[in-house]
Amino acid sequence: MTVLGAGALNRATLARQYLLERADAPVRDAVAHLCGMQAQEPQEPFIGLWSRLRAFKPEELDGALTDRTVVRTHLMRRTVHLVTADDALAWRARHDAMLRQRVTATYRRELAGIDLEEVAAAGRAVMADHRPRTMADLVQALGDRWPGPPRRALGELLVAALIPMAQLPPRGLWHTKAGVRNLPLAGWIGREIAPLSAEADDPVGQRLVRRYLAAYGPAATADVRAWCGLAGLPAAVTAIREQLVTFRDERGRELLDLPDAPRPSPDTPAPVRFLPAFDNAILGHHDRGRIIDDAHRGLSVAGERVVLVDGRVAATWAVRDQRLHVTPLRLLTAAEREAVGEEAHDLAVFLDEGIAHVEIGHPCRPSG
Repeated sequence: MTVLGAGALNRATLARQYLLERADAPVRDAVAHLCGMQAQEPQEPFIGLWSRLRAFKPEELDGALTDRTVVRTHLMRRTVHLVTADDALAWRARHDAMLRQRVTATYRRELAGIDLEEVAAAGRAVMADHRPRTMADLVQALGDRWPGPPRRALGELLVAALIPMAQLPPRGLWHTKAGVRNLPLAGWIGREIAPLSAEADDPVGQRLVRRYLAAYGPAATADVRAWCGLAGLPAAVTAIREQLVTFRDERGRELLDLPDAPRPSPDTPAPVRFLPAFDNAILGHHDRGRIIDDAHRGLSVAGERVVLVDGRVAATWAVRDQRLHVTPLRLLTAAEREAVGEEAHDLAVFLDEGIAHVEIGHPCRPSG
């Protein structure tokens, strides 16, 4: 079985994430190809799309959100994702059990003894008037019936697990600060959520695995599980295994892939790319070593924005005091610093936040 080294996995991931070469795809198609974008920080998907699409304009994503072809909703890993309306409706039922389990595990003590179906029915009854509500509004409407649980626990149970919700614009629009107002997903989109299939070979899971591999492969089943939060989708993987190709990584793990998916040479040049906080190019794998060193792995869950140099995380970046600060994690060559500076200046223009200067620092010397 062919062994794929870290370089080969890196370039395959970059190619499929539109980070090796910017794509000409419309926003909706890009969001669909990426299987959604993590979006609990509302402005970050704009940066992620700018780094992936040629001539991306923020109003394109604004338009997709307001015309309801793209929605913000809790989905993979119980985090807020930006996904197409079609995917939200197709995938939500398959994620229901995971969403419930994660919320109830987080608030096990606070929600002890609560009848989940009774809470869900009461919440749906409140939302039946089609009025957008904040989480606090919804909890207030039910407070008399469930005065025991903390408001936060009951609210997250309702909006992140029991009732499929869309977070409505202006939340998530470019350069807009707005609180979260929720409306049931089916009501916002105008179509019903697809019911959970009873078929043993998990047809929805099969499509999820194929879509995941197209955007993140080659990958192990542990990577699939880390991305979506579901339990590895074993029935789905078994059903399509003969239609996939297999490899090994340098640790001996089996990697699955689509036969015709791009797997560029490890020597393929990789341009500098600025990634937003919580970008799925990093979070979408259990083994993140293909794109970030173990020493810096914590950055991927700490909300740090990072810079890819030669395909790997080599710096962090932030905007402060009208300056775009780049902090290298390793020594950059003169050519790399120049490339980082050029991309940083382009990003500063895109962000349109009055950034007057780009500053590229030097890595701290290790102590001792």
